[in-house]
Amino acid sequence: MSQPVAEYGKSVNITATGDVILTKNTVLLGFYVNSTTAGTLVLRRGGSGGTVLGGTITPAIGFHKFPVSCIAGLHATVGGTIDVTFFVLDEQP
Repeated sequence: MSQPVAEYGKSVNITATGDVILTKNTVLLGFYVNSTTAGTLVLRRGGSGGTVLGGTITPAIGFHKFPVSCIAGLHATVGGTIDVTFFVLDEQP
């Protein structure tokens, strides 16, 4: 029998380019766009110079599942105007 899956995490809100989680291994569950005016996101694993995850995203308001492992942190480059809350699991091994 399979174990239940945890679908919850720590919330981190950003409105400008920066680290969502700095230098820690984490898991991104998804993100909720609170408001946007032509806003875009570029998510990177491992800091501002890290590996791009999925290219440039132009999300609508609402929740977006984006389950991905982020070794050495998660960085978000913001274009336009966007208020977004990321849901991440605490540091993973």
